[in-house]
Amino acid sequence: MRSSKNEAPISAVRAQAFKIPTDAPEADGTFAWNATTLVVVEVDAQGKTGIGYTYTDSCAVSLIRGALAETLLGQASTDVAARWLAMQRTVRNVGRSGLAATAISALDCALWDLKAKLLDLPLVQLLGAERDAVPIYGSGGFTSYSDAQLQAQFEGWVATDGCRWVKMKIGTDPGRDPQRVHAAREVIGDRGLFVDANGAFSVKQAQHLADAFVSQGVQWFEEPVSSDDIAGLRMLREAMPAQIDVAAGEYGYTQDDFRRWLDARAVDVLQADASRCGGVTGFLRVAALCDAYHIPLSAHCAPALHLHVACAAPRLAHQEWFHDHVRIESMLFDGAPKPHDGVIRPDLSRPGCGLELRRADARAYAIACGLRQ
Repeated sequence: MRSSKNEAPISAVRAQAFKIPTDAPEADGTFAWNATTLVVVEVDAQGKTGIGYTYTDSCAVSLIRGALAETLLGQASTDVAARWLAMQRTVRNVGRSGLAATAISALDCALWDLKAKLLDLPLVQLLGAERDAVPIYGSGGFTSYSDAQLQAQFEGWVATDGCRWVKMKIGTDPGRDPQRVHAAREVIGDRGLFVDANGAFSVKQAQHLADAFVSQGVQWFEEPVSSDDIAGLRMLREAMPAQIDVAAGEYGYTQDDFRRWLDARAVDVLQADASRCGGVTGFLRVAALCDAYHIPLSAHCAPALHLHVACAAPRLAHQEWFHDHVRIESMLFDGAPKPHDGVIRPDLSRPGCGLELRRADARAYAIACGLRQ
């Protein structure tokens, strides 16, 4: 049934993919890359446009412009929960995880941005703030970096951005990782130090390295084993030195994914990514699970996309200030946040999520499956 005019019916859904080269080769414990693909979506209703995005493969554009757009067009834009559920049902036979989840996430973020703009409110005021600023941790330290590159990056986050914590990648060469961790500690002083293996290790390898990291004050070991290995995560969490938290969750797509980690008591800190887990709607549902289980929540990557919902989420510990995404968001979006004293804040003078795509700057990176405008 189509919506009536006063329900702000959705009149258009657009999607565009962009491929942005990195500023240097990047690698972690299980993958290497030299470019990042960004998919931006726009949803129109009553003369307003909501924007959302996700970091995923460009083939998501076809799903967004096809089945998901058909699900949304003509429907009430302000009934975001209903639109989210309808999109979930649309991909039932495709599978709700992975590519479909990223596509739905971008659209859900756009719908929330649109609703806030229709009400002429910053998104955080529509959601209801729990905090007025979000602490960030600098994230990069790629395994492809030399020690000098790693140290220069970390010095910038600590000295210029005021980050309380920094995170580095490990796992490509485990034999060198303790030395690289030492190099990081040399330049960050007493700031918190996190490591991220991206699932590169076995349980025994991860435990051995954790024991080696204790003397360098490492506080967080992210995905020491694959996040699919829930039993392994729990074993490590129980065996880990008390000062090191086990974190995982960035590859959670549905609430059942997150519930399984929480039921198993597999993590000390749960991560969630609004560009993968169902957008603003999905992220808030994960936050509610964390609140119920008394587990801290950390927002993964895409800091500009997360800023408003992170201010509204229960038990939020911090936001990842990921080098690759920070660079892309500052290049392509007006309104991307800038850190001050280790936090980022929403701009309450801008409605919605506060972001606008700089089309002229973005056009050079557009790839064939998207819409050139």
